[in-house]
Amino acid sequence: MHETPDDLATLQKLLDHSYEAGGRHLLSIHTPERRLTAQRVAERLTGMCLLALATVTADGRPVVGPVDGIFFRGAFHFGSSPDSVRFRHIRARPQVSATHLPGEELAVTVHGRAVPVALQGEGAGELRQTLLDIYTPRYGAEWEQFLDAGPVYARIDAERMFAFHMPPERAPN
Repeated sequence: MHETPDDLATLQKLLDHSYEAGGRHLLSIHTPERRLTAQRVAERLTGMCLLALATVTADGRPVVGPVDGIFFRGAFHFGSSPDSVRFRHIRARPQVSATHLPGEELAVTVHGRAVPVALQGEGAGELRQTLLDIYTPRYGAEWEQFLDAGPVYARIDAERMFAFHMPPERAPN
């Protein structure tokens, strides 16, 4: 978990505001006891979290694809090739939606804007080190060379975020 107390307070405000503006159907499913607090979101979203990320084409069509999501300082971050269709869309239309849905018991959805983040230079150290901590054990020391070779990263500045958790049902004995 990389969140500061201020990050958690900001995240909790985002969650509260999102649910205050939620529709009747969503709120009938995301009942208060099924909502995660900011603290629990940060605890659950450690390491790499596969996201289904939607971008928008020039004619307004959504396009969804998987990305590695890193929850860092209260926001999802993701990377791709600078010449990917995904980042061409984002450069022209930064509105995105993403969902982490590992199973029925957990769903975290964000709607917002993708904002490019630097992995080199001032202010990039914490995120860069987090990426190295996650991927170097998996892919080896050469992953740092890959990181320096040019993937681009973005942070999702969420305007809405919904975090649902429902413990798996217990099977009858």
